Amino acid sequence: MEKYEKLEKVGEGTYGKVYKAKDKASGQLVALKKTRLEMDEEGVPPTALREVSLLQMLSQSLYVVRLLRVEHVDSSSGSGKPHLYLVFEYLDTDLKKFIDAHRKGPDPRPLPPDQIQRFLFQILKGVDHCHGHGVLHRDLKPQNLLVDKEKGVVKIADLGLGRAFTVPLKSYTHEIVTLWYRAPEVLLGSTHYSTGVDMWSVGCIFAEMARRQALFPGDSEFQQLLHIFKLLGTPSEKQWPGVSALRDWHVYPQWEPQSLSKAVSSLGPDGVDLLTKMLTYNPADRISAKAAMDHPYFENLDKSQF
Repeated sequence: MEKYEKLEKVGEGTYGKVYKAKDKASGQLVALKKTRLEMDEEGVPPTALREVSLLQMLSQSLYVVRLLRVEHVDSSSGSGKPHLYLVFEYLDTDLKKFIDAHRKGPDPRPLPPDQIQRFLFQILKGVDHCHGHGVLHRDLKPQNLLVDKEKGVVKIADLGLGRAFTVPLKSYTHEIVTLWYRAPEVLLGSTHYSTGVDMWSVGCIFAEMARRQALFPGDSEFQQLLHIFKLLGTPSEKQWPGVSALRDWHVYPQWEPQSLSKAVSSLGPDGVDLLTKMLTYNPADRISAKAAMDHPYFENLDKSQF
């Protein structure tokens, strides 16, 4: 790791510490992710190698944070475990900080509608790229969407390490993992889920860009479901066949659906229609990333720039 000068610790990711660092040779800023990797006798487990090569392939997209290199560091003491460092391009802000700056700053103002539109299109492009390669993100949230302010580009981060690096329920800073963007099928204990879980999260993020605050800010799985049911109505078997057979289904109060256009008042009819299709209960009926990019909401967007 002599190649890099660590500048500061920028976070504890779900899988280990993250540092802002400088590549001494090129001067390029990078994010170093130190992964806690259980080595087996033969070295790096094949599952982890698969994850990393998948990550390298996915990061060919402009809308996924680029994995530049993977460094394997043997422990100096001899007895300690070796580590893998993943070297990513460095971006200094994320969508959560970006939205917060519009909400809390000295000059609180809404995000311009054309900016929401551009950001959402790029998020969909990144999600479609991942889904096209058979990869679900499963934890999309504003903190995982990095923003390059100069170029106006949004990139998906924290992707796909979920299988080899086993997902802990809490991150190491004891920060509770947020449930605000979690799809109802996951909250209800479904074990078979698909690309729809990411599209639900994208819907929550879309609403949050428009409102500058979370649409469903639950602090437990039960509360999270109640937030969703109170706004969208309690789901029925007719709407979502099989819902009452899911592992964590209980009998819930029967709420009527409320108006989404009231909840997200700054979105026009096309935006509300797209959001409705993302926040559809039955995962089989939820809009795909590919179809969402063709929605009339993006009609006046010059897509050739992406």
